Amino acid sequence: MKLELRHLEAVCRIAEAGSLSRAARRLGVSQPALSAQLRRIERVAGGELFLRGRHGVEPTPLGEFVLRKARLVLGEMDALAAGARAIVPHPSLRLGCILLVLVDRLLGELEQAMARHEITVTVEHSATALTRQLGAGRYDAVLYGEVNDYEVPLPRGTTARTLIPKEPFCVRLSAAHPLAGRKRIALAELADESWMMLVEDDDGGPEALVAACAKAGFTPLMRHRVTDRKMQWGLIAAGRAISLSQPTAPVTEGTVLRPLLGDPVTGRIRIAWNRSAVSTRQADLLYRAVARAYLANVDNNAFHREWWDARPELHPESEDSE
Repeated sequence: MKLELRHLEAVCRIAEAGSLSRAARRLGVSQPALSAQLRRIERVAGGELFLRGRHGVEPTPLGEFVLRKARLVLGEMDALAAGARAIVPHPSLRLGCILLVLVDRLLGELEQAMARHEITVTVEHSATALTRQLGAGRYDAVLYGEVNDYEVPLPRGTTARTLIPKEPFCVRLSAAHPLAGRKRIALAELADESWMMLVEDDDGGPEALVAACAKAGFTPLMRHRVTDRKMQWGLIAAGRAISLSQPTAPVTEGTVLRPLLGDPVTGRIRIAWNRSAVSTRQADLLYRAVARAYLANVDNNAFHREWWDARPELHPESEDSE
């Protein structure tokens, strides 16, 4: 067997993840398959690359040498592919997104920031589907969210950048709800409510809500799964359900948004791109366009503006900060 780029990528992912199980999830393979692949790589390399222990894996001296060389090779291959694309007069950008609030404003920002690029934007309902399609080459970059400690597995050959490291989820409920007049609501006060979730919430949201409710002393009743936002808002306005919501979401007729006491569920927003398809300059233009789209919605709710202004360390990088 000869070492190939995919073998070098696997070694790097194992080192980055710190364990075979986490690396396998990120690579989209089973742990036994990755273990077998590592053994084959170690036979070619001439010895063990990692020491296995109770708390994960650590590179051996041979492993450190292989890692240094692997990172150099993979970096050069990424630079070759991205550099070639950068020479193209009007490079394209295929962006996949989940239905974040900022997507409504993102198209205009992209058209301004990347006017010389041919841009296509597709909205998916699943973060996992997004990253899978990124690995398959359907998308050049993806925009997605993660909730609490959950990490969406990314395919090899990609780089991710966090736009918003933390935002507190709030609750959307009917304007006629008995708690609608509160400035802030304790999660325990919502124990008897019917919750509405997205059809495919694979960003860690349902698990985070269940865990937060368990700490508050109850199990949430997840009764409805609806994809269409307007249908969600209509059901909530009618008092049929409540839902978690980004704090930048707009106020809609018949509903109110209220922050949760103690911020029990938080999210983050990330961008990932294929290094062989997106140059460093393209990635930076994309990041800044997404940042402007997010910031345009911060004033949708006064409670979030107050929370946001008190935490400048969470703000995305911008031209003004340089």
